[in-house]
Amino acid sequence: MKILVTGGAGYIGSHVVNALGERGHDIIVYDNLSTGHEWAVLCGKLEIGDIEDSSRLNAVMNAFRPDAVMHFAALIQVEESVREPLKYYRNNVANTLNLLDAMDRNGIRSFIYSSSAAVYGIPDKLLVDESVPLHPINPYGASKAMVETVLGDMPQTGDFRFIALRYFNVAGADPKNRIGQAYLDATHLITRALKTAQGEFAKLFIFGTDYPTPDGTCIRDYIHVVDLANAHLLALDYLMETRRSDIVNCGYGRGFSVREVVAAAKKVTGINFPVEEAPRRAGDPPQLVADSTKLRSITGWQPCHDDLEFIIRTAWNWELKLKQLKKQL
Repeated sequence: MKILVTGGAGYIGSHVVNALGERGHDIIVYDNLSTGHEWAVLCGKLEIGDIEDSSRLNAVMNAFRPDAVMHFAALIQVEESVREPLKYYRNNVANTLNLLDAMDRNGIRSFIYSSSAAVYGIPDKLLVDESVPLHPINPYGASKAMVETVLGDMPQTGDFRFIALRYFNVAGADPKNRIGQAYLDATHLITRALKTAQGEFAKLFIFGTDYPTPDGTCIRDYIHVVDLANAHLLALDYLMETRRSDIVNCGYGRGFSVREVVAAAKKVTGINFPVEEAPRRAGDPPQLVADSTKLRSITGWQPCHDDLEFIIRTAWNWELKLKQLKKQL
């Protein structure tokens, strides 16, 4: 198939592009390189452009004529979204409408959407399935929920179909160590821990140690980025075969506390990096774990890397490589 991937030079998008290329799909990556990198595009052709640019989007789609669009071009930092809400609504909502508009003009009816568990806010149950009400507590989560609402209305207008994948905590890197996270200001726990182990940060903060969990710290469901990429390909296959729209959670169905992640990071790296306890951050749910029964049921998805130490080891190998690459630049 011919697939247009927006944000395909970023962390998750680049892993999906690699998986698509390995399966022989024809790919165009559309990315403005604001957080993505040209070197991360291992397959297909890179078109540098912004989803804000309607005329450019239309020209690329008209020339390439993709069978489907996979959309990863979004801003993702929760704290930044609180400081700059308009930036997030403009990019994650308004610019996604530009993309959907361009698809409509070019007769492209199949859409894979990168959503987030942030749409749930602070759910009232540990194992979160897709029936849990949406109560986002920050502009980032609200922006994802808004687009899901738009997508939910679109199939009623014709033959448009979509799958939205709600990610839990994505981590790890390509096991062959070719691509991985390369954000300038990493905020994810595993990445922060590994950068602290390398000395890039003086210490790692644990925000909140009095939660109603076994060790007092937050519990999260960590999914390896390669398993997540494979979920996207299976979702695409399901969409093209059935023409049925759906929303699915992406996670392993079990969680690890912050303390457990820190201990695993120290074990993998062999470095006893400094850790300091700090007060809770506003809006952090005590526990957030995915019920991915629907994803497994409709696509046959089975994770291959459901092992916290493996996830951290691939991320650590990538961090070591990234440090060497930075020295060469």
